[in-house]
Amino acid sequence: MIVILFRVLVIIALVLLVYTLIQYYRNPSRRLRLAKEANEFFFLDEPNNSKKNVQFVYKGCLFEGEKYLGTTEDAFEVVNIHVTVRDPLELRGLTRDDLYFMEKEILMRYPYASIEWKHPINQLLLTSIE
Repeated sequence: MIVILFRVLVIIALVLLVYTLIQYYRNPSRRLRLAKEANEFFFLDEPNNSKKNVQFVYKGCLFEGEKYLGTTEDAFEVVNIHVTVRDPLELRGLTRDDLYFMEKEILMRYPYASIEWKHPINQLLLTSIE
């Protein structure tokens, strides 16, 4: 009887271990961190949850966007997104074209949104092109 109980406990432990590994590899925060280390673009969002902020990584820089719900002609949609950067030192090397790319990616997911870049990103948009 004890042998059978021990086998059941071992099987339960193995199932729990496999479940934990699957959850670890599917974790969105882990995928965001890996994209940051690899200098890739990754967009982390819950489109059905307007209270959860948007996070995305581009060229090793982590951005966070606060979503604000408003009305459009047909329904309630996300109408405003305020984008900030976690660490301003990571902005080194970003150009206007990079910001336009990120705006395009955000607008693909939220077509009714207006994007407002917060300091210091908005300084790049305000400077004149030479």
